[in-house]
Amino acid sequence: MVQNRSPKGQAGSVVIAGAGAIGLAVGWRLAQRGARVTVIERGEAGRGASWAAAGMLAAGIETEPGEDALFHLNRRAQADWPDFARELRQASGIDPRLRLDGTLSIALTRDEVERLRAAKALHARFGVASEWLTGDAARELEPSLSPRVAAALRVAEDGQVDNRLLTQALRAAFLAAGGMLEENTEIHALAREGGLVVGLETAHGPRRADRTVLATGAWSAALLPSLPIRPVKGQMLALGMDVSRPLLRHVVWTQKAYLVPRDDGRLLIGATVEEAGFDDRMTAGGLLGLLESAWRALPTIEDAPIVETWVGHRPGSRDDAPILDEVEPGLVVAAGHHRNGILLTPTTAELVAELVLNGRADPLLAGFTLARFSSKAA
Repeated sequence: MVQNRSPKGQAGSVVIAGAGAIGLAVGWRLAQRGARVTVIERGEAGRGASWAAAGMLAAGIETEPGEDALFHLNRRAQADWPDFARELRQASGIDPRLRLDGTLSIALTRDEVERLRAAKALHARFGVASEWLTGDAARELEPSLSPRVAAALRVAEDGQVDNRLLTQALRAAFLAAGGMLEENTEIHALAREGGLVVGLETAHGPRRADRTVLATGAWSAALLPSLPIRPVKGQMLALGMDVSRPLLRHVVWTQKAYLVPRDDGRLLIGATVEEAGFDDRMTAGGLLGLLESAWRALPTIEDAPIVETWVGHRPGSRDDAPILDEVEPGLVVAAGHHRNGILLTPTTAELVAELVLNGRADPLLAGFTLARFSSKAA
């Protein structure tokens, strides 16, 4: 039994379930503030959804109607990224390769042009600075784009980070700050005593702590069935590019796919959105759809080699927004980020660390409690 639980406002012991970008970043922030932090991961740290992501920072281009609270959280995160990346590089010695060089959303048909017009109007309502480009202007930025591109929107503040380097950097920074990492350790259940969550039950025995953070992404409902979080399957592939003559320099969105050029010569193409549980199979239809959408925008990919294919599982909630909340005494949830996990990493880490240590929920978190789902149902 845990004795003398650390009072709010004082660093105590914390155990975190899940060593993706979110779990590691929360752990790093807590360890920096003097907490004794253990992160437990059923596999290898950073090899789940964080590894499978594309690393886009697209708070502007991905703005959707009805997502006001999420938009403001995303914009805060995008603003936090430069300082976060700089600090992380200094703490870990690993550069996550932040690039804020803009994103293009392109249109090839009349219907897609109208879709861009609607997006431009939404940007104006939210205060997103986006630039309307003709097809010719888009090809001046990206000469390899198809001559069929009729128009584009450019959001100059959007960009990308190399998510795989990010997880490696977070792992190193967390350990350098004094955190403990247990990999390849199956988590069986939350540990409860006297109405409190007091840690985790694992295959290697109990791990007790003053406070527990659940950051297991799409697998979170296995430990807490009341969480409305499910896996959303995404298939992706990477093509090889000549780094001296890359096919693209900006992230490009089409109606059905996105293309993300990496500094290491890969061109990522993603991602399908499938309600298929934890199915991890690549399918012919999934690859065909991605390649066809990418080829319509960028015909020169025809001769590019396929260097990798993979499947990831986004943690989707009912409204595709995260749950960032103390849902039971002693238990904080940081999960359900869907397509925004990498983007929201720095801000989630900061706000959740504050919630864990001090019990204070930043006003930005008001729209991301578990109770919002009960309210909607009522």
